[in-house]
Amino acid sequence: MTETLNKIREPLKITNKSMSVFASFMMLVLGTALGIFAKWLDNLELNSDIWWHRIIEKLDLGNVFSEMAIWLLIALAIAVYSFHPLKAAVNVFLFFAGMCASYHIYTIMFSGFDPSDYMKLWYGLTVASPFIGAVCWYAKSKTAPAIVISALIVYIMARYCFNMGMVYFSFRSVIYTLIFAGALTVIYRGPRQVAIAFVSGMVLAFIDPLSRFIQI
Repeated sequence: MTETLNKIREPLKITNKSMSVFASFMMLVLGTALGIFAKWLDNLELNSDIWWHRIIEKLDLGNVFSEMAIWLLIALAIAVYSFHPLKAAVNVFLFFAGMCASYHIYTIMFSGFDPSDYMKLWYGLTVASPFIGAVCWYAKSKTAPAIVISALIVYIMARYCFNMGMVYFSFRSVIYTLIFAGALTVIYRGPRQVAIAFVSGMVLAFIDPLSRFIQI
């Protein structure tokens, strides 16, 4: 099994274990910081007289960090740029665990309510994140299985970043288009690989075969 998986993408060999542990710790710190930042944006009362408030309002960052696309992009980058699929699983899990815990605690402490019902989806994603992270790690390769994984990533990201269906398509905003472009950049391994993944993923996004089972 290991040899078969290594043919899809060969893991890197890291000898400095302390740096590996530190990198995973930093993923926990990053998730924690961004969870606090996301909830801070939720609580921020925007004032159009303040220049940086106008930027936040123009980019609609409060809603961007309340939705899935930006978090999936960050997790994808963490997974793909890890040196091993198991490390990708650990790093992505720690990122989501830190984000969910800090967002939840910040909400209770500073917003005055418990968002447990709302957080069920996010905690479910956190539980599934090690498997998803390990699978996404294999996307950055030119092999056929990697292209299939890349196409699925394009499909999921397109559904979150654009308004689309069988007979319609529209851009949500510039920032969501940039998030989608960021995902393509992360999985890019070559023009042929990313072109096949893009076309296949977009076809899937228009058909949306998973819509019967999950809300994307």
